[in-house]
Amino acid sequence: MTLTPAALTRAAGLAAVAAGAVFIGVQLAHPQLDVAGVNATEWVVRSSLKVLMAALALVGITGIYLHQIKRMGVLGLVGYLMFAANYLLIFATSFVAASVLPSIDTTSPSFVKDVLAAASGGHASGDIGLLGTALLLDGGLYIGGALLFGIALYRARVLTRWAAVLLAIGGLAAAGLSLLPDPWFRLLAVPNGIAMIALGYSLWETLRPRTHPTAIGTPVLTATGAP
Repeated sequence: MTLTPAALTRAAGLAAVAAGAVFIGVQLAHPQLDVAGVNATEWVVRSSLKVLMAALALVGITGIYLHQIKRMGVLGLVGYLMFAANYLLIFATSFVAASVLPSIDTTSPSFVKDVLAAASGGHASGDIGLLGTALLLDGGLYIGGALLFGIALYRARVLTRWAAVLLAIGGLAAAGLSLLPDPWFRLLAVPNGIAMIALGYSLWETLRPRTHPTAIGTPVLTATGAP
């Protein structure tokens, strides 16, 4: 197998498609956040899938950005950096959720409760350290990154433009949905996930090898060699 820039870019497109699908799927029928639930297998699986989603999304948006870097301009660079930082924070906080919280839910239930409160947009009554800053920063980076990256993609006119609009609108919608209760907050995954799937497929399709049709007038040989 030969690794070429085109092959790597197409792989990034597939990563974006997978990230969008996982992002939507992991939010479906998501249980309420409570201390008793963090030690369940479902919690660990969902949190681990969020780690995977963040890694795939980071690869996907990097491929999307690099493929059209000359058309994205400064706005695209700022949007990409914010969006990438958002996924890095999701990766880190989801890793903590999958590996740390289940191991301290019985010894430090107050800390776990405060982390869950901050993660769902509430206020932690105790000190949760840098996790509080990371969760707060992540929300701002998600909204700003999706909005600016979506606008830059739309202006670049390279990939599917309706998906770029949906990505930008999804970022704005997240600002309002984050003020709603947990079940409604999960809805923010839908526009983002669909946009990532469409943009990733568009990137993959753009670089898909195509067979050229036979030139008009060129005789087509049969299996016996007769025209």
